[in-house]
Amino acid sequence: MRLVVVSAGLSVPSSTRLLADRLAAATVRESAARVEVVELRDLAVEIAHNLTNGFPGRALGSALDAVTAADGLIVVTPVFSASYSGLFKSFFDVLDKDALAGKPVLIAATGGSSRHSLVTEHALRPLFAYLRAVVVPTAVYAASEDWGAEGLAERIDRAAGELAALMTGLSAAAGTATAGVGAAPVPRAPVPTGTAPTGTVPVRAVPARSASGGGFEVVPFEQQLAALRP
Repeated sequence: MRLVVVSAGLSVPSSTRLLADRLAAATVRESAARVEVVELRDLAVEIAHNLTNGFPGRALGSALDAVTAADGLIVVTPVFSASYSGLFKSFFDVLDKDALAGKPVLIAATGGSSRHSLVTEHALRPLFAYLRAVVVPTAVYAASEDWGAEGLAERIDRAAGELAALMTGLSAAAGTATAGVGAAPVPRAPVPTGTAPTGTVPVRAVPARSASGGGFEVVPFEQQLAALRP
C-alpha cells in the first residue's frame, strides 16, 4: 500500500511537518504502507504557475500523480486566519476533481492557539467531503501547548489506526475484486414452471383459450389475487 503525506508547513523545522511525520509513523505501525512525503513549500512557484497557465511543472506533476495513485492520504496544514493556508488550498485546487473520490484521508492541522482547534471540522472536513474523499472520524489538531502534553499521542494513534483500517480494508476489497475477474459464472438452478425467482413478483402461466382457440395467456399475480377477493 502507498501512503502519501501532504505537508503545507512553511518553516524549517516545521511543527506541521513534525505532526505529519508522527501521523505517518503511527499509520505505518498499523499497516504495511510505504510512505511518500509531498512538501508544498517546495512546490509553491509551480502551483502558482499552474493556476495561471493550467500546466503543472515536472515536480508538481509528480506530486499530483503520487496523490492520485495513493491508497491513503495524510494532509496537514498550518492555520492562517482561522482556516487552512492558501498554499494548501491551491494545491488541491490544481488536483483533478476526481482524484480523491473514495480515497481514505486523515486531516490534521497545527496552530499557535487551541482556539483554532475546530478548523479541522469547519474548514478541512467540508473541503475533502466536497472532493468525495473518505475522511477518517478522528481529526488531529496540535496547538503549541499540545506538544509534550497528554492527549496528543492518543489522538495521533487513534486517527492513524482509523486510516490504516480503511486503507487495509479497501486494499483487500480491491484484491478480491481483481481475483474474481474472469471467473466462470456460477450456474443457476432451473426455475420450475409456474414459479418466480426470489425477490420478483410471481407471474403464473395458466391455461386459457386464446382468440384462436388455443395457447396460453400470462395472467399477472395481482390480477389473480384480485379475482380471489370477495
